[in-house]
Amino acid sequence: MIFRRDTAGVMPPPVIVLGVILLGLGLDRLTPIGVAGAVFNRSTRAAVGSALVIAAAWAMARALWRFRLAGTPAEPWKPTAALVSGGIYKRTRNPMYQAFALFVLGFAFAFASDWMFLALPLGALLIHFGVVRREERYLGAKFGDDYRAYCARVPRYGWPI
Repeated sequence: MIFRRDTAGVMPPPVIVLGVILLGLGLDRLTPIGVAGAVFNRSTRAAVGSALVIAAAWAMARALWRFRLAGTPAEPWKPTAALVSGGIYKRTRNPMYQAFALFVLGFAFAFASDWMFLALPLGALLIHFGVVRREERYLGAKFGDDYRAYCARVPRYGWPI
């Protein structure tokens, strides 16, 4: 992938999420652990998995709508035209990445994928250091004091740390 100069220069986060899902399913097939399937029955897994995927889709839709209203692309590998800070972005600076985590958790429950549960923290670290931190540097350079004020006001992942 060739990155333009006016971007955060990140790998597309959906690729990371897909990688976590495929890695988990692949390892489940090669070396199954069997805990998730033993602890939760099929109907519980389906209900919890569905609820998590629906919650992820709702959060993602709200975040994407805010980008559309601001007239800027949501994809972090494209140039950002505006700082998005309304709606869901008043509570968390990274709702799409949180939605990705809920999505993976939903799949892990639905497919009883022990390895997907175990791979999720790796994916979260890749997104945090490989995407979020790079985006923050890019947005800080592009929007300066406005972005720094937004960061001071809104926690990175929805809770103050």
